[in-house]
Amino acid sequence: MTVYVDSMRAQLGPHIVCHMIADTEEELHAMADAIGHPRRHYQGDHYDITWASRARAVALGAVEISMRQAGAMHSRRKQLGFLGAPDDAVSWLRRHVAARRNR
Repeated sequence: MTVYVDSMRAQLGPHIVCHMIADTEEELHAMADAIGHPRRHYQGDHYDITWASRARAVALGAVEISMRQAGAMHSRRKQLGFLGAPDDAVSWLRRHVAARRNR
């Protein structure tokens, strides 16, 4: 089981934020607690965290992924119920989209 942080750099007020996702809700909340991120910022399946929090998460074992991988993993979880590996997430999404077009 793994926690992931993506490479997004979005401006949110005075902060630059990215996404933090995980294989399980339990892991996601445990990492949020470990990096001092309030649960009230939970967004149903991820947290938006600052880049300072991202660095703490990586130091605690979170895996860095691209924003594209995070999006593809999110889509796979919606379709199949699990994130899967980041290494094949983008190719999985391409195949999934192509298969839907060919129906």
